[in-house]
Amino acid sequence: MNIERLITMVIRMVVGRLVHKGVDAGIDRASRRGKSGSKAPEDMTPEDRQRAKAARQAAARAKQSAKLMRRMR
Repeated sequence: MNIERLITMVIRMVVGRLVHKGVDAGIDRASRRGKSGSKAPEDMTPEDRQRAKAARQAAARAKQSAKLMRRMR
């Protein structure tokens, strides 16, 4: 194995991890919209709370499926 292939392999691993962390951070930020967005938690209606909770659950499922896909590759 030559040095060029080793460097390419290491760079791919590092970039892949950075991209996955960025995706996870984006999902977390998007799911927090209802909590720390324009409305304070005490100003939220029950419907807003329900939507925020559903968004957090959907984000958790998306993270879980992304993690599963990473393991499969």
